[in-house]
Amino acid sequence: MSHSYHAPRLVLPVGPRDHIRGPEGAPVTLVEYGDYQCPFCGAAHPVVNELLEIQANTVRFVFRHFPISTIHPLAEPAAEAAEAAAAQGKFWPMHDWIYDHQDALTPTDLLAAAARLGLDVETFAADVSGHRHEKKIREDFLSGVRSGVNGTTSSRSSMRSEHPRRRRSGRSGRRAASAQR
Repeated sequence: MSHSYHAPRLVLPVGPRDHIRGPEGAPVTLVEYGDYQCPFCGAAHPVVNELLEIQANTVRFVFRHFPISTIHPLAEPAAEAAEAAAAQGKFWPMHDWIYDHQDALTPTDLLAAAARLGLDVETFAADVSGHRHEKKIREDFLSGVRSGVNGTTSSRSSMRSEHPRRRRSGRSGRRAASAQR
């Protein structure tokens, strides 16, 4: 009996709508679909940061929201807080703060974080309470579902080869999962 393996594909290509750390031309792109209240995502956060520090020139990291609200009721408000911070140019500081304080994700905690990070608190509060970034979060979530994500933390990676003969085909699921060629 022959089984064929079909590597997961990143349905929505990495682009300007994404939150990206690392060089655009990096040979490896890691896309994380994360939930801010998920303990596994929280545990992965320092590992990803260490990887980015060690491989600063070779890895590009993309974060997309995948709040599983039925299990983590504070995940979606935290995602909205991260997007409200992004609207003020501070996605990554808020992203890091949220993962470093997963036990403090109430609206009061997130508002205090916004103040500590130097955000315009009134604009931040209006964005979060008005769900101004809900569409982006939903698009991230749906792109994850269409790409085969069914839980968190989930990631898709791709490798680019600078040498044509080294380019990998669909033989390696992990390496070809979200080919961004």
